[in-house]
This record gives sequence, structure tokens and C-alpha cells, in this order.
Amino acid sequence: MVQELKPALRPSASSTAMALWYVAARECALNEAELPEPGPQDCLVRTLWSGISRGTERLVFEGRVPVSEHERMRAPFQQGAFPFPVKYGYCAVGTVEAGPSDMIGRTVFCLHPHQDRFVAPRDRLTLVPDALPPRRAVLAANMETALNAHWDAGSGPADRIVVVGGGVLGLLVAWLAARLPGAEVTLVDVEPSRADIAAALGFGFALPENAPTEADLVFHASATAAGLAAAIAAAGAEAKIVELSWYGDGAIAAPLGGAFHARRLQLISSQVGQVAPSRRPRWDYARRSAAAMALLADDRLDRLISDEIAFEDAPSRLPALLGSGGAGLTAVLRYKSPA
Repeated sequence: MVQELKPALRPSASSTAMALWYVAARECALNEAELPEPGPQDCLVRTLWSGISRGTERLVFEGRVPVSEHERMRAPFQQGAFPFPVKYGYCAVGTVEAGPSDMIGRTVFCLHPHQDRFVAPRDRLTLVPDALPPRRAVLAANMETALNAHWDAGSGPADRIVVVGGGVLGLLVAWLAARLPGAEVTLVDVEPSRADIAAALGFGFALPENAPTEADLVFHASATAAGLAAAIAAAGAEAKIVELSWYGDGAIAAPLGGAFHARRLQLISSQVGQVAPSRRPRWDYARRSAAAMALLADDRLDRLISDEIAFEDAPSRLPALLGSGGAGLTAVLRYKSPA
């Protein structure tokens, strides 16, 4: 039986919302967005939090999405086209205000750009467990990428695992690896302060000059040539190096001579756009998304959110946050609650 949109909970305000747009290189603005008329299986969501992906959104912010990737890089519900103007983002958490009766009042995650209210089909929403704080749920997209990376890598118990690059993705990959029985996990990063986070999350830390060698498995997530070189150097004979970095239109030097061939190393890419082949016959996107959400039920992961910005302040704050010198981990946009 089709469930109708509950009339009593239709918004009394206008059918518009405010959305964040990247309008030119290193410039963004809040613009009014027209909300579509919800269908019987659509939900109207009032956004509580959305996460800024520093790596991907920095490339968008700087206009560095390669022409060859303009279609593959499109986010769900994106408007506009690369390079500018474009409404982008994919880590939104909010409350369903109207829609099928069993969804009203539920907290949901959606791969939606930064916008204070939006309409999306219910099958594009992932329920956030009641015990999971909505603010932490913005990490679901990163967790899904980390989970897919381990499937691509074939990580196993007792492996010696090195993760190069201590951004949010690298930290989540290392956190998942550390949950494998007997695994010896080390995060490698140039920032010494990452040592405290690594200790809190339950794995080791090393600066590049002290990075372990003879690893069974290496993940690279620093998006730098130096990081890729460190990842290759850390790999043991016939080990696998999983490349998670997204370089945009930049060229990257890869030291593939010498030991790379002599040690028969494997360099593979992992990307979240498709479910890993090892799981694809049984897993769809919805199952993977729900699994990633469930994995966030660890209070220590709140340490991965380092910045909080009011949505209305985003145009003035994001240039510094996404600039080349911007530090920190995940930044979240905080949306106003209805009066």
C-alpha cells in the first residue's frame, strides 16, 4: 500500500531552502534552492549536520576536478557542473519532517550537498541508529570508503598493516585494521599530533623517517608523492599497496623502479564508487552503507571531528578551512534548529 506524505507535517514555510554553492575558485556562497514537490515515497529532511570532505571538496573549491572526471565526480543530488558554479557535498544528516509515516521523526544520512532542507527518496536515506549521535554520523561516507578499502585489500588477522596518511580516511582505515585479531597496525604521518589520536584509537604511530618496513599490507591516503614513496618503502616482498588518494588534475611521481619490481610489489586502487569485487555478488550500496553506519558506534571516533562551523558562516569560514594551509580533520556544518 502506498504511504502518502502526511499533510499535517508539510512545511508551512516556503518551498525553498538555502544551499552552499562553490561559485568560483576559492569562493563559495549561500543561494536559495527550490525544493521539488515530494512524491509518495520521498522524504523532506531538515538538515542537522553536514560534513566537509577536506580532500575532495578542496579540489572542488580550487576548481581542480579534471575534465575527464567531471561526470564520474558528480555527487548524488549535485546541481551545476564542474568547475563552477556547483552545489556539492555528500555527508548530510538530518531529521525527516514529512514523508512516509514510518520515516517521520527518524534521523537519516544522505549523500546530499550542503543544504538546510532537502527532498530525497526514502531508498536514498540510511537510518542513523538511535544510539549514534547525529553529529558523528557525518563520518558514514568516510567509513564506507574505509570499509571498501579493506575489502579491496583482503586484510586479515595478524597482518602487519601500515597506513600512510593520517587524515580522516587514513585514521578510519587504521581503526578498522586495529580491530582485526592480532593485527599490528601503524599510522605514518608527518604531523606528530596524530600520535595522540592514534593512541586513543588503539594503534601505533610513526613519523615517515621511522616508518615500519616489511609490512604485509600498506594503505596510502596522503595524496602526496612523498607519502606514496613512503608507502612503497614500507611494503614487504610481494606485499600489496592500496592507493586511496584522489589527486584531481595533479600529476604524481611514483618510484616504481628498483625495489618496486625486485620485490614484486602490487599497487592497486580502491574507490568507493563501486562495491569491492569480493563482496559485489552479495552486497549492494544500501547494505554497505548500513554496515558503515553501524561501525561508527564508538565514542572515540568523535575525535575525528575537529572543526564546527555554523552553516550561515560557511562562505566566510570555508576559504581558510579548505586553503592549502588548512589543518585539522573533519569539519562539520551546524544547521539551525527550527524555531
